[in-house]
Amino acid sequence: MTHQKTKTQEYLSKLLIWMPSLIVILFYIPNALNKLLEPNQTGKIVESSVVMITAGIFILTGVALFLYNKTILIGTSMLVLYMTFIVLIHMYKGKPAEIVILILMTTIFASYIRKPQLFSTQKSL
Repeated sequence: MTHQKTKTQEYLSKLLIWMPSLIVILFYIPNALNKLLEPNQTGKIVESSVVMITAGIFILTGVALFLYNKTILIGTSMLVLYMTFIVLIHMYKGKPAEIVILILMTTIFASYIRKPQLFSTQKSL
């Protein structure tokens, strides 16, 4: 009975650890695919299709690196860099940036939940 309970707890623990990451990628993947499949969007600061395709590839690469544990720091950095520019664009255009900032913070939080030792200031021996 105890062995079964531990397996269930282990499964639920892994599920809860991955839940923020799944929520984050459910935002980034449709955003990237939208930029790749509809690069001629209007109403953007830069209306170049090359910039939109590049942004879509950048986001998809960041998501792939974010999902792999050994490259989570690189993927998180790429996604946070992209979202920082989006926050600046929202502020420049006078649009509300609160939701974008929350997505940026959620990305960092999901990375921290999955690999907290990356954020540790103590060096491991």
